[in-house]
Amino acid sequence: METTAVSETGPAAPPAGARVLVVDDSNTIRRSAEIFLRQGGHQVVLAEDGFDALAKVNDHDPELIFCDILMPRLDGYQTCAIIKRNPRFAHVPVIMLSSKDGLFDKARGRMVGSEEYLTKPFTKEQLLKAVETFRRPLG
Repeated sequence: METTAVSETGPAAPPAGARVLVVDDSNTIRRSAEIFLRQGGHQVVLAEDGFDALAKVNDHDPELIFCDILMPRLDGYQTCAIIKRNPRFAHVPVIMLSSKDGLFDKARGRMVGSEEYLTKPFTKEQLLKAVETFRRPLG
């Protein structure tokens, strides 16, 4: 009997969208990002806070992470630092999201390993451009 298992690394995967994790405690921001990213053909996983994000990174193995800075319990800097310390996920690009556009915040984001910093509210174009720029090819 033949099985029809679908391989995530099969030939159909590369032109397909990226698996993107969006971490933000604002339901509005999560939903906006999800809509924009899905319109761009990407798979989207949502997390409400840093602890939720850590579980979902492990379960979904995202290719790119958008992470809010100001969140309860575990902020974006702490979340990014924990993800980057794990050898399995150290290569995954993290893009910090914040309503503040300060030099200090950008520098602190870089110190914990983030690749980029987007100021909220972001546009669909900014989000999709970030995915194109920072998505690492599979394999």
